[in-house]
Amino acid sequence: MEEIVIFGNNYQGAHADTLSRFFSGLLAMKGLRVRFDKCYRDYLAGIIPEAVAGADTFDCNDFTADLALSIGGDGTFLHTANRIGDKQIPIMGLNSGHLGYLSAAPLSDVDNTLELIAAKNYIIEPRTMLAASCDTHKIQSRPFALNEAAILRQDTGSMITVDTFVDGYPISTYLGDGLIIATPTGSTAYNLSAGGPILAPSARNWVITPIAPHSLNMRPLVVSDSSVIEVVPRSRSNSFALSLDGNTRNIPVGTRIRLGKASFVTNVVRLPHHTFADTLRNKLLWGVNIR
Repeated sequence: MEEIVIFGNNYQGAHADTLSRFFSGLLAMKGLRVRFDKCYRDYLAGIIPEAVAGADTFDCNDFTADLALSIGGDGTFLHTANRIGDKQIPIMGLNSGHLGYLSAAPLSDVDNTLELIAAKNYIIEPRTMLAASCDTHKIQSRPFALNEAAILRQDTGSMITVDTFVDGYPISTYLGDGLIIATPTGSTAYNLSAGGPILAPSARNWVITPIAPHSLNMRPLVVSDSSVIEVVPRSRSNSFALSLDGNTRNIPVGTRIRLGKASFVTNVVRLPHHTFADTLRNKLLWGVNIR
């Protein structure tokens, strides 16, 4: 029997009718076991109680599956990837948010999505993950990122200084608001907003991008994803913020953080005949004449 686990956010009241149609159709499929993240099912019980009545749930990390559905926007997808961790369960994003860059399909396309799930008619793309480590501090329970790691100044209007090393060799000392180390998947996120380049999802690279650099000659740098990047932040504050896909914790300045490739990937589902170029055109409006 095939198993599907479902994650979602708690801001979907406007999509109640669509969610009801989708879950009613999904739960009616034969040979399929569907389980909801407990917090998400409890939320749905308040807006579409009939559609999820008696639905199975799971809590914490007590789950396995053949496919995970992430219902929401890109933030929900990143949260789902964090929960999946090294289980490497393929994740299909159904977008009910704003951009949905990581999503395979809009939530509104109910019938087509149900057909694709039933027929397993989708493609799975492995995406590299960043892993963060430190000798002196525990970073967090899941110190991984699908999009990026960001070193950010905190509690001061002054710049942060980030001494940066690649494979043990000093590359630069960045002065500014911070530093982004992005994966190919994350190259279209914070990295792009900070002026970094877009990488194809299959590229074997990281991007090091300064945030609001003090010097105009500080430019983004692309390095191999086999490299280990080390950063040592310094500032007038006692701490800096380390953000991994938006999960942030404060760490004392002077701490050396190592960033390298995780031992597992996140498997992202995309639809047949949908390419990276399609995503650039449809989501980022590449080649579109705006008048």
